[in-house]
Amino acid sequence: MRLGWVLAAAAASLVMGCQSLAYYTQAIGGHLKVLARARPVADWLADPSTPPELKERLETARRIREFASNDLKLPENSSYLAYAELDRSYVVWNVFAAPEFSVEPRKECFPFTGCVSYRGFYSEEEARRHAARLREAGYDVYVGGVPAYSTLGWFDDPLLSTFIRYSDVQLARLVFHELAHQLVYVRDDTTFNESFAVAVEEEGVKRWLESRGRSGELAAFHSAQARKRELAERVTRTRERLAAAYRMDLPREAKLEHKRGEWERLRASYPALPPEPNNAFLASIAVYTELVPAFERLLAESGSLERFYVEVRKLAKAGRADRDLTLARKP
Repeated sequence: MRLGWVLAAAAASLVMGCQSLAYYTQAIGGHLKVLARARPVADWLADPSTPPELKERLETARRIREFASNDLKLPENSSYLAYAELDRSYVVWNVFAAPEFSVEPRKECFPFTGCVSYRGFYSEEEARRHAARLREAGYDVYVGGVPAYSTLGWFDDPLLSTFIRYSDVQLARLVFHELAHQLVYVRDDTTFNESFAVAVEEEGVKRWLESRGRSGELAAFHSAQARKRELAERVTRTRERLAAAYRMDLPREAKLEHKRGEWERLRASYPALPPEPNNAFLASIAVYTELVPAFERLLAESGSLERFYVEVRKLAKAGRADRDLTLARKP
């Protein structure tokens, strides 16, 4: 079945033109190269040449993986039971794009997974070439490195050197997030998928730290999440104001002035943001955060993770309009 998926994707690319063929070739080849480097965690632990520090991280990852299935009721399969050493800082680079006067990301559509809000590349050089073409076409563009991704259960996703040395909290967060994608995934709705996975990761990390009595790390995690939530809320308000300005019947320069003004206001609180106004960067944050409060509310109302997953699956099967209406409901 998994080989069939690869062949089907390759066949689909043949009817989509040379650029699509090149993209699918790098995507399929890139993933297979990652899998080829993977060895079972047990083999790494038994190998005397494995550095002690790596063994410790793999042991921690194994305990996190067990907690994910046993306590969070996330998929119990062979994902994250193998480990691969890569020769780069990120496994893929995602390219986000948005029109000059729109806060909505440009959609990229593929067989099986549907449309998403970015295009991923296994080569940073190829990602930046694609980004340059989009900039020449007039888009705002943002390129971000990604340490992990999910194949939605088609393959046994391995642990990677791109994130294995993260702190315990960040390692747990990432594993819980990617496994959540295997649990529920909706075609053509990146914000739903990513926001659900973020809600699961945050609840998972909280429960994992509580179960181990690591109260100090739990407090630090809550503080970090509060800062992220504040940024997400400010990005949401910025996008809302920009969307209103972009809809106005104004000259181009007047819209650019609105855009610069909103960006400067945001950077006054977050100076680490890129210096130039960028709708694509705002979209890259929004897809991971916009619906998280709605999923948190649904989790609280559900009373348990199992019931929460049932309700989310119902939403996933609903039409887009009904799904958005339910998630937009105020507490």
